Amino acid sequence: MEDNRIMARVKLTAGRVRDFKCEEEASQSFLWDTEAPGLAVRVTSNGAKAYVFQSKLKGKTIRITIGDVRTWDIESGNPERPGAREQARHLQSFIDKGIDPRQEKEERIAKAEAKREEASRHDITVADAWAAYVEARKHKWSPRHLVDHENAANPGGRVKKRGSGMTEPGPLASLMPVKLGELTPARVEEWLTLEASRRPTYAALSYRLLRAFIRWASGHPDYAEAARVDAVGARVAKDHVPRVKAKEGDSLQREQLASWFKAVREIGNPVISAYLQTLLLTGARREELAGLTWTDADFQWKSLTIRDKVEGERVIPLTPYVATLLASLPRRKDAKGKPLPWVFSSLTAANGRLQEPRVQHVKALACAGLPHVTLHGLRRSFGTLAEWTEAPVGIVAQVMGHKPSALAEKHYRRRPLDLLRMWHTKIEAWILEQAGIEQPKEDAKGLRLVKSNNAT
Repeated sequence: MEDNRIMARVKLTAGRVRDFKCEEEASQSFLWDTEAPGLAVRVTSNGAKAYVFQSKLKGKTIRITIGDVRTWDIESGNPERPGAREQARHLQSFIDKGIDPRQEKEERIAKAEAKREEASRHDITVADAWAAYVEARKHKWSPRHLVDHENAANPGGRVKKRGSGMTEPGPLASLMPVKLGELTPARVEEWLTLEASRRPTYAALSYRLLRAFIRWASGHPDYAEAARVDAVGARVAKDHVPRVKAKEGDSLQREQLASWFKAVREIGNPVISAYLQTLLLTGARREELAGLTWTDADFQWKSLTIRDKVEGERVIPLTPYVATLLASLPRRKDAKGKPLPWVFSSLTAANGRLQEPRVQHVKALACAGLPHVTLHGLRRSFGTLAEWTEAPVGIVAQVMGHKPSALAEKHYRRRPLDLLRMWHTKIEAWILEQAGIEQPKEDAKGLRLVKSNNAT
């Protein structure tokens, strides 16, 4: 069979290669070269032509396709771009050494690929690895934590949705184009020094996000060689991360409660009004409360299920006044007539949930002549005001969703809902008393104002 396919042995030339045709009734035919042993032109019955090399290695015939005759010269004389004849001699040199050229080619390709991958890993930027990090970890994060990562790395330069001007780049934006392997302690120190001078609190948060990212990258096979854990080491943190102090004055004082409640209750939007009051009376985080659904509010057993960032969720009492606030809120439907799940709903928000109550709160503070208090300051106010009732610290922490700190609190104190309710109701009653509002009874359907020296 093989001999029948061998037409002749001649010196291959461009003309002979061009004119060579497959024999009739044969699937392929060969024209062998006299200059380079093992080199031939193979032509198939459909007219495809290619240079091939054939030889014997350890008693077995091996055949390797060199390439299409349209893209390979017979002989080039250029070592950087050899012709078919030079390539055949090169392959024969491996045969003479007892090496299979096919195996050598595979090893050469593998080494080249490994070299390319290594070079590619060194070219990986912080942005490349950051995107992979966020994608790999976001299912374990709260929505707020995900937004923190997105905002910290945001390049900015977009038109603001509220107000005029362009958005400002996040603290980590300047590090995104940097190669991951070039993120050294000196580079991080330089970045931290600049950011801390402009926005210390945001810089401290961004450093913590960066530290978690680098530690993740150092354990990932694609980034481990480039990531430098020492870039976010203890020395960098000790010397350059700003120490963030709690805001002074960002909470309501006892004597301000009457004015605050009066102004907030006069807000035209009942959902925002109820949200702000509930925020103060539960000590919840703003996003935790905004995400409250009707299924989370149990009016029969007087409880609220809060989805928090510490334990995943916590159950707190539904106190009398808060229960009345929530019960009065509308249960809305979206444009398709489907009921919205949110307690604090919004028909203008894309997801149907209250998004930005801050503006109305700022206006209420101005109307009441009160100093600025953030939404988180209302949470801080609950913890501070609760001290007037002499409520146990552990009770307040459990209601607010603070992580237990003391050993006994962490392992042995987990108070039942009834005990939390007793103290939480007492805290609510005291705050309402200072505001001149009577706390409703458990079965009461409405509220009424009572005269008080603090009423306005």
